Amino acid sequence: MSITAEEKTRLMKEFATKEGDTGSPEVQVAILTSRINTLTEHFKTHKKDNHGRRGLLKMVALRRKLLDYTKGKDEARYQDLIKRLGIRR
Repeated sequence: MSITAEEKTRLMKEFATKEGDTGSPEVQVAILTSRINTLTEHFKTHKKDNHGRRGLLKMVALRRKLLDYTKGKDEARYQDLIKRLGIRR
């Protein structure tokens, strides 16, 4: 259910704002989006996994908070991020 270390490293390199960036909102949202997509696929086959569903909802809420923060700081960064990730809003 978790993402691999290689996938996480790839996302960090792709969405980093500067060299060695691991904690910017862009990187955090990209990692959360990858985890959310993985869990969404998991729930298509495991419909009664309610404990896992709670974790998914917490991740979605955290991603929403990070996106709201990014939007408040810089609208252009926010628009670029949701376009690159394919998140609708």
